[in-house]
Amino acid sequence: MRYAAIFIAMALAGCSTTGPPPEPIPGSLTYGRVARSPYPPGTVINNTFLGKWGYRRFEQYVVQPDGTLKLTFQQTAPDFLVW
Repeated sequence: MRYAAIFIAMALAGCSTTGPPPEPIPGSLTYGRVARSPYPPGTVINNTFLGKWGYRRFEQYVVQPDGTLKLTFQQTAPDFLVW
């Protein structure tokens, strides 16, 4: 039992909950420019567009206190329903 606990602790020690921040890609609101928003700070803005090879890209931005947008989430999914 003690060895199992040590093994689990060592396995979890290698896990990281934070990764590198997402980078804007062509089609992102902040790709190659600084985007500003008239919304209050803390507002979440969603963006969806077709990325490379027809994959759907989902992004979330958070409005910063200075009005700029910070990319906080990106996900890629197929643009069609697979049965």
